Amino acid sequence: MDFTFSEEQLAAAEAARGVFAGVAPDAVPSPALTAGAVAEGFDRALWSRMAGADLTGLLVGERYGGAGLDAIALCLVLRESARVLARVPLLEHSAATAVVQAYGGKELGERLLARAGRGELVLTVAAHGRTGHDPAGLAVTARRDGSAWVLDGVQTAVAWAYDADLVLVPAHTEADRTVLAVVPREQDGLVLAEQVSTNGERLAELRLRSVRVGAGDVVEADGAWEWLHALLATGTCALALGLGERVLKMTSEYTGKREQFGHPIATFQAVAVQAADRYIDLRAMEATLWQAAWRIASGAPGALPAAGDVAVAKIWAAEGVRRVVQTAQHLHGGFGADTDYPLHRYHAWAKQLELALGPAAAYEETLGDLLAAHPLS
Repeated sequence: MDFTFSEEQLAAAEAARGVFAGVAPDAVPSPALTAGAVAEGFDRALWSRMAGADLTGLLVGERYGGAGLDAIALCLVLRESARVLARVPLLEHSAATAVVQAYGGKELGERLLARAGRGELVLTVAAHGRTGHDPAGLAVTARRDGSAWVLDGVQTAVAWAYDADLVLVPAHTEADRTVLAVVPREQDGLVLAEQVSTNGERLAELRLRSVRVGAGDVVEADGAWEWLHALLATGTCALALGLGERVLKMTSEYTGKREQFGHPIATFQAVAVQAADRYIDLRAMEATLWQAAWRIASGAPGALPAAGDVAVAKIWAAEGVRRVVQTAQHLHGGFGADTDYPLHRYHAWAKQLELALGPAAAYEETLGDLLAAHPLS
C-alpha cells in the first residue's frame, strides 16, 4: 500500500488550512464558548467559507458538483479542523453524503447530493444508540406500512441535530436488517430533547414516535450502516490526531519559554521524556488512521474489510489523545486550568472524542471478536 497523498488530497488539506486560519481558539476564543457555556449552533460563517472552498462536498461526486475525493482527503481536512476546534458538522455531513451516494438510490442522490455538496443542505447522523453504549442500529425499529416506513425509538447524543436539515437514522427491521432512514428535522413525530456534550456543544436526543418516511428516503442496501459507522469512527480518529498535534505544539511552545532554576523546563529530562512519549503516541495514531482510511477509500462498497483496521485506529486515537492532553495539563501547571487559555477547551474536546462512538475498551472487544472469528495462522 502507498500512503503518499495525491495532489488532490494535498490540495484539499491546503484549502482547509487557509479556511481555518484565524479560527478561535487560535485567535480569540468566542464568548459563546467560554467555560460552562452551551453553544447554540455551529459556525455558519465558517461553513459558508468552507462551501466556497469546496470542502462541504469533499466526498460528493463530480456529477453532482462535488470534489469527488475519498476518505483520506476527508481525514486530512478533519485533521486541520480539529487543530482549531472548528465548530462545523463536517464529519457527519460528509459521511452522510458519502453513504447516500455509495448505497442510496439514484433518485435520492439526485434530490440531496448537489445541494449538500454546496453546503445548502446540512446532514447529520444518529450514531450513538439509545444510551451511547448499545448498538445504534438496534435503537430504532422500522416497519413497512404500504409504500412508507414507520420509525419508532430513541437515538441519543445526536450532534448538530438542532441545526441539520436531515438526520440519517439507522433502524432495525423485522427481517433483522439495518436500514438508514433520511428524516427531516421537522418531521411529524420527531421530537428533540436537548443534551449537552462534554465539550459544551448542544446535542439532541431524538425521540421517534410513528415517524413516517417514504420508501425513496430509506437506504436499504446491505452493509450501508456498517460502512457509514466505520467512516464516522475513522473521521473521529482524524479529529483526535489533529487536536493532539495542536496540543503537543502548544506544550512545546510553553515549556520552551517557561523557566525554572534559570533554564527552560523543556531542557529537563523528565519533561523531555514525557513529550517524547506523547510524540510517539501521535505517530502511532497517524499510522493507524491512514491504514483505516485507506481501507475505506479502497472501495465503497468495498471488497476489503475495514473493521479490524478501524478498531485499531480508534483504540490508539482514544487512548493516545487522552494521554496527550493529560501530559499537556501536567506540563502547563496552573495555566492548564485557566479558562482564558485555550488548553482547557482542547481537553474537553479530547474527552468527547475519546468516548465518541465508543471508548477504546469497546473497540478492543470488537478486535478480540474479529481475531476469534479469524484466527491468525
